Amino acid sequence: MIEAIQARMRESAAMCERLAAESADAVAGAADLLVAALRAGRTIYVCGDGGSAAQAQHVAGELVGRFLLDRPALPCVALTTDTSVLTAVGNDYSFEQVFERQVEALVREGDVLLALSTSGASTNVLKAASLARKRAARVVGLTGAGGGKLKELCDACVAVPADSSPLVQEAHLVVLHILCGLVEQALFARGDDSQAPEKKE
Repeated sequence: MIEAIQARMRESAAMCERLAAESADAVAGAADLLVAALRAGRTIYVCGDGGSAAQAQHVAGELVGRFLLDRPALPCVALTTDTSVLTAVGNDYSFEQVFERQVEALVREGDVLLALSTSGASTNVLKAASLARKRAARVVGLTGAGGGKLKELCDACVAVPADSSPLVQEAHLVVLHILCGLVEQALFARGDDSQAPEKKE
């Protein structure tokens, strides 16, 4: 069992090393889009299915609450949280439209849609990204190897070099934390964040 645990941890570490070597520019590009939108008073919207839905809510919590710096709340909405909207759209239209319909209602020019899909092929995420572009919003994608169809709809796309969903999701969490840190540094860093209260999670 110990060998299996160590092997799995090394696999994840190796994947992150490869991501660092291949995708740092893409992460920087994604951060630039988020920072520019927030500086302009726009909103970040986040969507994804399953584990990616949980990560959408995670990043919204980090930005509306705080990541490392004690600073004003940032406008970030996870499109995965309103069960009444999700079930109404799923029932009255289709599950493929649960994010697209919310993009139609909420997303405006200059906003950012942060779209998470380990395969890059989730139809409801693709529909949301496509409509966001039509509404002159920017699209940042986090995907797996190759980027799938989602990559074609993105202004910036971080494609994790892995095909395994667990590995991709682990990398997505790393990237999301990096993005939160870069956003805070760009918007609020004062040279010393040592006085920020400790998070109570």
